[in-house]
Amino acid sequence: QVQLVESGGGLVQAGGSLRLSCAASGSFFSISRMGWYRRAIGKQRELVAGMTSGGITNYADSVKGRFTISRDNGKNTVYLQMNRLKPEDTAVYYCNKVPAYGAYWGQGTQVTVSS
Repeated sequence: QVQLVESGGGLVQAGGSLRLSCAASGSFFSISRMGWYRRAIGKQRELVAGMTSGGITNYADSVKGRFTISRDNGKNTVYLQMNRLKPEDTAVYYCNKVPAYGAYWGQGTQVTVSS
């Protein structure tokens, strides 16, 4: 059974940093493109960063230059380093494959950025 468990969220002031982690169970991880998604209140879930198994990354324009996705295939873990956070980054953050697979959604981790 595949599980994705996100952690590392919290409350931070604007301009601060957080590092999110997503631990994955299952053999799919090392060969899959993985991504971080977020859903803010009243908005649809969006992909903010993705990374192929070979290390090619892509970012939403809104986070480019501030967020960095990385992964450790040996630990089945994907990370999201978030710097210079803004109030508009407030959301629940999730990891999943890219494209997302519905059955893999976890609980997510809440990130709240105060102004």
